[in-house]
Amino acid sequence: MKRFLGRGLSLLILVGAFGGAVWYWAQPEPVMVSLHTVDRGRVESTVANTRVGTVKACRRAYLAPATAGQVARLTVKEGDRVQASQILLEVWNKDLKARVNLANSELASTRARAKESCLMAEGAEREARRQTQLRQRKLTSEEAADLARTDADSKRAACEAAQAAAKVGEDRVAEARATLARTRILAPFAGVVAEINAEVGEFVTPSPLGIQTLPAIDLVDGSCLYVSAPIDEVDAPAISPGMEAKITLDAFPNRSWSGIVRRIAPYVLEQEKQARTVEVEVMIDNPREFTGLLPGYSADIEVLIEAREDVVRVPTGAVLEGRRVLVYNPTSKRLMDRHFEHGIANWEYTEARSGLEQGEKIVLSVGKEGVEAGVLVTPDESH
Repeated sequence: MKRFLGRGLSLLILVGAFGGAVWYWAQPEPVMVSLHTVDRGRVESTVANTRVGTVKACRRAYLAPATAGQVARLTVKEGDRVQASQILLEVWNKDLKARVNLANSELASTRARAKESCLMAEGAEREARRQTQLRQRKLTSEEAADLARTDADSKRAACEAAQAAAKVGEDRVAEARATLARTRILAPFAGVVAEINAEVGEFVTPSPLGIQTLPAIDLVDGSCLYVSAPIDEVDAPAISPGMEAKITLDAFPNRSWSGIVRRIAPYVLEQEKQARTVEVEVMIDNPREFTGLLPGYSADIEVLIEAREDVVRVPTGAVLEGRRVLVYNPTSKRLMDRHFEHGIANWEYTEARSGLEQGEKIVLSVGKEGVEAGVLVTPDESH
């Protein structure tokens, strides 16, 4: 009997051990997950552009001569820095220069004649006064006094006519110079020559009315830059001029610029039937401090709507649909579903107003296969 009981007990132990082994090997392998410790810090509410924006210069001029002609002088090359009013290009204008010289010569002659007439008028006026005094003392005839006064008045009129002719000469000189100026391109402001579409000897013409052609010279003022970018119509009402913004460029992946919203377009652009945007312009702070920042670069803006300091926050990438996160239980080594009340958020952090405590660990790798509430997990210590 004892032998039978011993054998039965041994059999039970073997069955239990076998069942335990089956249960153990039937358990799923723990899923390795990346964890993040809930902390406190700054959270910002931001709005970003929906499509790529562009860096633009506050002042950019596409220049062409006002008069068609053959390029006689080109004083700059691409990349040159120029000063305001500097001559950049000049078309052939020897005939107009000669006309200016002729107008100046005629003006000099007219002024000389006017001076002569006015001097003669002054002499006649003195003679008229002398004859008047002599007449008062009865030392000359009334006729002689009248003739002297008439001569003075006539020469005074001749002086005024000569002065008017000189003014006409001045206007002719101004007209000739204005016509000459139409053959030259002057820099309207200090800047950098971005592009030249003309060569000495080529024939250039102004753009016909309503038809845009390549400018002879493209001049850019790089001392003042801004970014123009489209913002979704849903987000645009929250933006107002004066708000802070951050600017990033694909050309400089490890850098960012600060800026201020300067303008919000008073209209909506309808690029596609379901894509309506509002153009927002952000001024770049101190662009001269950053070398290599050029108009034309693609850029993105992130406008700061609101910011809160020292609040409980979680990475936005860890937040699941329904405003919940997966919390790691260090005792059971399993994940728990946790809903929380969130506040402001951006692409980086989301504020947790309630439902989460500082120091709790949440899952970052929420997109990994098998990661869900209730599963057994192993923290990835490499993160």
